[in-house]
Amino acid sequence: MKVRDRLNNSLPRTPVSSPTNTPFAYHAGELYCEGVPAATIAEAVGTPVYVYSQSDVVSRARSYLDTAAEAVGPAALICYAVKANANPTILQLLREAGTGADVTSGGELFLALYAGIDPHKIIFSGVGKKPAEIAEALIAGIRAIHVESEMELLAVAEEAERLDIIAPVGVRVNPNISAETHPYISTGLHGHKFGVPRERAVAMLRSAASHPYLRPVGLASHIGSQITDLDPFGQAVRFLVKLADEMKNEGIALDYIDAGGGLGIDYDGPAPNAADWIRAIAPIVSAGGYGLVVEPGRSIVGRSGALLTQVVYTKEQGEKRFVITDAGMTDLIRPTLYQAYHPILPVTVNDRPTEIVDIVGPICESSDFLAQNRALPPVERGDLLAVLHAGAYGYAMSSNYNGRLRPAEVMVAGDSFRVIRERQTYEALL
Repeated sequence: MKVRDRLNNSLPRTPVSSPTNTPFAYHAGELYCEGVPAATIAEAVGTPVYVYSQSDVVSRARSYLDTAAEAVGPAALICYAVKANANPTILQLLREAGTGADVTSGGELFLALYAGIDPHKIIFSGVGKKPAEIAEALIAGIRAIHVESEMELLAVAEEAERLDIIAPVGVRVNPNISAETHPYISTGLHGHKFGVPRERAVAMLRSAASHPYLRPVGLASHIGSQITDLDPFGQAVRFLVKLADEMKNEGIALDYIDAGGGLGIDYDGPAPNAADWIRAIAPIVSAGGYGLVVEPGRSIVGRSGALLTQVVYTKEQGEKRFVITDAGMTDLIRPTLYQAYHPILPVTVNDRPTEIVDIVGPICESSDFLAQNRALPPVERGDLLAVLHAGAYGYAMSSNYNGRLRPAEVMVAGDSFRVIRERQTYEALL
């Protein structure tokens, strides 16, 4: 679809409530994604709908790739965390840019391969890989399987021997480092289900090195998600490099250090950029003579997307004012699950004084909200709102609860857009 009137960059931007660090911006009082009015997309495709900026996705991926290449050289590998947003079109864009993939299931492995991502740039993470998924990864010839328990290491060995394939394995270590984030997305402490403590990692690496069908290739950690302080990343990488050096002294030479992912974005406050993160950890890794692997997800696609939703009704309830939208927790569960904040803007600028409202969805749960006690200009039935920074863990965590249909997804490139996932129909519920 083509927008006939190209964006006139000379039009004045509305200074009030203009978003920053996002491809969504006001022009002459209307919210645009790149050169396309958001209202045009909503009219053509309906709501709720996820809208992504192609140029933003690609530029953020290239920032990682360019900084890593500068800091480490060809020994650097950027593995996009597919769980953040697994739309095949986005995966293809990232493959074209040069990224690999971090997958956590057979389904994500299938999507990464379908997108044409080089198997040698794919790393398989996760605590509960089934034998069939392990076999799929080995047959595909991926870079490594990261194991998180002794039983899993044994399962990999069994599948490798059955297939007569030597399995490259990394061990995910739990460094017991606390990162300031929501407890549901903190993963680096010994009380979490992820990884193994140092002593068990050493035993697993020794076991892998002595097995004829296993080849230890790396050490990995992932301390959490939406982390905006770089210091915990540095601590974790130093921990891994020291451990890798100790293994080298035993004759077990590892190829790379995987620093994981988890870099946060500026939902409601400042956050480091990709270049700052890479420059903080790369010297530590390269000084040890290891390759660097990182697994960014949110920091590539999070700010590239927005969820457009229409106001269905407004309602007064005691002292509360509710704005009821056609998007809810089945479309974007982060506010419900993590009490997460997303900037929310009217698609058309409204200069009237703001009021405090709860922006809620149609789901039969009291926890179904997009924002609580949020200042918003008065809106009416039929008005459009844009929930920003919704490119990561939005559609990926959507559901059919309450018989709801998953929304459409749209990709914007310049002054044109296309549907990259059709809205579900009722038949999908069968």
